Amino acid sequence: MSIPAARHTLYDWFAATAAAHPDRPALETGGSTLTYARLAARADALAVALLDRLDGTPPRRVGLLAGRTAVAYAGYLAVLRLGATVVPLGPAFPAERNARIVRAARLDAVLSDGTAASPTPPGVPLVTRTDPELPHLPAAPLPALPAALPEDLAYLLFTSGSTGVPKGVPIQHRNVCAYLTHAVPRAAAGPGARCAQTFDLTFDPSVHDMFTTWGSGATLVVPSRDDLLAPVRFVNRHALTHWNSVPSVISLARRFRALKPDSMPTLRHSMFCGEPLTLQQAAAWHRAAPHSRLENAYGPTELTVTCTAYRLPPDPAHWPTPANGTVPIGAPYPGLQLLDHDGELCVRGAQRFPGYLDPADNTGRFLAPDGSPYDPATPLTDDHWYRTGDRVTALDASAAPAAGDGSRPLVHLGRGDQQVQVHGYRVELGEVEAALRALPGVRDAAVLPRSTPGGVELTAAYTGTPGTTADGLRAALRDRLPGYMVPATLTALHALPLNANGKTDRAALDALLPGAPDRAP
Repeated sequence: MSIPAARHTLYDWFAATAAAHPDRPALETGGSTLTYARLAARADALAVALLDRLDGTPPRRVGLLAGRTAVAYAGYLAVLRLGATVVPLGPAFPAERNARIVRAARLDAVLSDGTAASPTPPGVPLVTRTDPELPHLPAAPLPALPAALPEDLAYLLFTSGSTGVPKGVPIQHRNVCAYLTHAVPRAAAGPGARCAQTFDLTFDPSVHDMFTTWGSGATLVVPSRDDLLAPVRFVNRHALTHWNSVPSVISLARRFRALKPDSMPTLRHSMFCGEPLTLQQAAAWHRAAPHSRLENAYGPTELTVTCTAYRLPPDPAHWPTPANGTVPIGAPYPGLQLLDHDGELCVRGAQRFPGYLDPADNTGRFLAPDGSPYDPATPLTDDHWYRTGDRVTALDASAAPAAGDGSRPLVHLGRGDQQVQVHGYRVELGEVEAALRALPGVRDAAVLPRSTPGGVELTAAYTGTPGTTADGLRAALRDRLPGYMVPATLTALHALPLNANGKTDRAALDALLPGAPDRAP
């Protein structure tokens, strides 16, 4: 698929719209509104501040340590404006995790909005600007800078790693532009549309929210943390037309009995991603937002936000009925190819990332162009297949009619490894186990996922020395891991159950831990 003229970088999608609609509202956050022209000016001012801090040397990679503030969004654009790579850091992440990302990414600077819960990582130049300061930053023209190229990195995200170390996932401008070329018209936003931005910047669906909005002339409306606990009220107070979130938001709203029939009449487009979307969840949202298209999207960070999607028919009577009760994940986007490798979904094409920041992480994650195992000693090419680790199958003919071309949408069947989704965030159980084993007093540990009404949460068991307490371990984990990776329960055992091969028997362990699911006798 060709990329539209003048949109060869991520910033181009914003710049083209700012030139066409300078006076339209681009961003609403923290009770204030910025037009496209003002947001562009704020981004330029922050870009100048970064250059000044670096004595005029354009940065290569900049960490963005910012939350749901105007500085966060203007700062994202400022880094792109400089032709640099955006590396989001978590304001609520432990200081050591952010410091580890700073070191791994080799950042040239960090731009902060001053809201981080932990100290700024040391050893890197820091620029801090707050929202009250933002309108008063001096306006100064940016010097001529080399333009970013399609092969340059637009952003770099860090995901959970099975070895206990986060993995860097670099996304090139050409990857994200290929995605937006499809996603912007599919979202059908445009001037007058009002789009929610529910995801943190460390989670790549935020890229969809920002740039399908700014690539079309719509308004990005940013909720507070409290707003996310009451999505229906947030939608109605701000007359939102477009919604994108993890499906567990539906479960939360159902628990509070908020999804009453036609309770969100302004919504026109609703997309869910990051977790399996059940048919029950979809039906509840459809009743509450009957005028909204309802779409389920799928894709790991390595394939640039999402790579497949399925749009449910307007009439629930025509919805498919997969045996596992989930909405299909659909068909691949243009420019992508799929390969079924013994039931595992493998993908290549315009949205596939160029390989992990640490090439050692590429081992076992790719297939050669002919489908054979990838030799890590050889260079990666665009023809190599990325192994998603997800098991899929075509929707059974009895569950729904085939598409016009005879193809059938894909259904997600789960993982073939120990990776899970917690509130949309990818978590390798091995990383949490490694963090537990590294704590004083812990000899061994195992972590399991549990389904709850609010989504998946983690539970863990450990063996340790006398005096090691669950509360103490949980407090220590909060200093090392993001909150969504800290197990909700920690249970001390004399020994972890083992199977005949001497490995942890996870089924037996599941039965021992609190909240074990009921089983037939």
